[in-house]
Amino acid sequence: MQYLINVIDSRSESGTAEEAVAIDAFNEKLVAGGHWVFAAGLADPTASTVVDGRGDEPIFTDGPFIEAKEWAAGLWIIEASDLDVALKLMAEGSKACNRCLEIRPMLPPPA
Repeated sequence: MQYLINVIDSRSESGTAEEAVAIDAFNEKLVAGGHWVFAAGLADPTASTVVDGRGDEPIFTDGPFIEAKEWAAGLWIIEASDLDVALKLMAEGSKACNRCLEIRPMLPPPA
């Protein structure tokens, strides 16, 4: 099963050098344990563009989809046998990055 983990922060690119070292070590643990799929930091929400192509012509709007005090500042996608394993792993990930994490199961692809 794959899980999306959103790293929640109120600032973009706010990580310290110490946090970067801890995150690198945690990522190496994910790789070694066969849990690693992908990870990335995200640009500030002000750099985003919302696209609504549901009408006759697409509408492009600068800025975030919603205004919020906190947002996803980065993400991991991991493999884990079940939610308990994902939660245990990402408790360590939260400590490494010094941020709250939102863990969401990814839906399986259609058959």
